[in-house]
Amino acid sequence: MVAGSTVTYRREGPVAVVTIARPEVRNAVDPSTADALEAAFFRFEGDHEARVLVLQGEGEAAFCAGADLRAVAAASFADRFAKAGGPLGITHFEAQKPTIAAICGYCVAGGLELALWCDLRIAAEGSLFGCTERRFGVPLVDGGTQRLPRLIGESRALELILTGRLIEAREALAWGLVNEVVPAGSHLRRALELGHQIAAFPQETLLADRRLARRALSLPLSEGLALERQNAAHLADTASKGARRFAAGEGRGGAGVERPQQGS
Repeated sequence: MVAGSTVTYRREGPVAVVTIARPEVRNAVDPSTADALEAAFFRFEGDHEARVLVLQGEGEAAFCAGADLRAVAAASFADRFAKAGGPLGITHFEAQKPTIAAICGYCVAGGLELALWCDLRIAAEGSLFGCTERRFGVPLVDGGTQRLPRLIGESRALELILTGRLIEAREALAWGLVNEVVPAGSHLRRALELGHQIAAFPQETLLADRRLARRALSLPLSEGLALERQNAAHLADTASKGARRFAAGEGRGGAGVERPQQGS
């Protein structure tokens, strides 16, 4: 257990499984959970027997619904923006070893940014993805404006960022947002299978190739994240107002979000 009960860390051989354990709020991340995620990340980085990290949310309803806006509605967003690892604890750090997101249910707002932080994303059927913070004037500040266009291209990234609409797992797969869609309930098992496969390869060359691939894009991620943080700092007051709207009940039931049509 890491820093209380909201994040757990366990090892399955060479694979470390980090779980956000707040299912009652769709695994939304409050400040203490962000600190616990940071602690879990550094535990993984320092765990020489752990070769791959799998990140998941507890339960079937959500991978992560992003920042817990109820918890931060009365606080200063600027304080969280200033954290070295980003508001959610880890998204402005770069893992030195492979990472996999095991996704089920809602993967939205900062939760989507957590998934983007990972190298690979395995999604259960029916999972939902989107930048739902758009409704409340809360900016993407956990890497989304930098990682999403790199992953799926500018046009599709801007569609999600500008509209806040939700897409289902199969559309996310077609867009390249996720690597694999698996039957409901099997996302963690599949992520662990991949983790063990990756961990079994000779590590020196695997890690070297990973480093080069992640640095192949034109703008260094660190520069992009710095620009994103500067942008978010200017929007701290607006973000706080949006969080208070959410805490007052405006976000109940996902009001204002376009949902994917059945069969699409």
